[in-house]
Amino acid sequence: MEFSANHPILFVMVGIIIAVVLAQSFYFLFRAMKRAKEIGIAKKTISSTITSAAIFTIAPAVAILLGVIVLSQKLGLAVPWLRLSVIGSLSYETIAAENTLKALGDGVSAITNAPAFISVIWVMTISIAVGLIFVPLLTKKIQGGMIKMGTKDKKWGDIFSNAMFLGMISAFVGYVFCDVSLAFKGDFTGLIPVCVMAASAVAMAVIGLLATKLKIRWLTDYALPISLICGMAFAIPVTGWLS
Repeated sequence: MEFSANHPILFVMVGIIIAVVLAQSFYFLFRAMKRAKEIGIAKKTISSTITSAAIFTIAPAVAILLGVIVLSQKLGLAVPWLRLSVIGSLSYETIAAENTLKALGDGVSAITNAPAFISVIWVMTISIAVGLIFVPLLTKKIQGGMIKMGTKDKKWGDIFSNAMFLGMISAFVGYVFCDVSLAFKGDFTGLIPVCVMAASAVAMAVIGLLATKLKIRWLTDYALPISLICGMAFAIPVTGWLS
């Protein structure tokens, strides 16, 4: 049988998993509504809270949809739909998939064989699963240590917290700049991620100014997807220019 990343059986399997996750979500939603009524919260307050929460999920959903579209070019539609619907990260998933494809020597064309497809899925799954293992084992201890440090010395507690955040961001920033040195050899493709990041940063800054200066507060909820769209749109001409 010919391999296809969009084979119907994949959609059936993914659909079952997502259906289970949705069932869990509705279960806890109904339990929460029942509990809210028991403690005397007004029906109007419950309805407005559910409506507001549903509206505010649209913004991150747009960003996730863009990630699904990007990954679907190489992995088909079913797997990105699963990975970014249940557990995953837009920035992590794209990097993991691209690095695996490069290691397999198939960094340009879509996956056309089962071994390459399975390799990408394993890398994406095993790496993200590490968090699921470490969080219940280490989070309480690390958080307790940070709280203890903050209690003794608030300044160093803030420094440590900020350092952890910057360390996480640096991992992705390093990936953006890792091929810049190729420009000295006449290959300017390494500058494409830098230009795209700069375009996204400018878009984010403009959105921030509009939100604060013009009091357009709803823009802050859509800053991420708008910046992503601007960066992806800018990537089209800059890739043609620098390739």
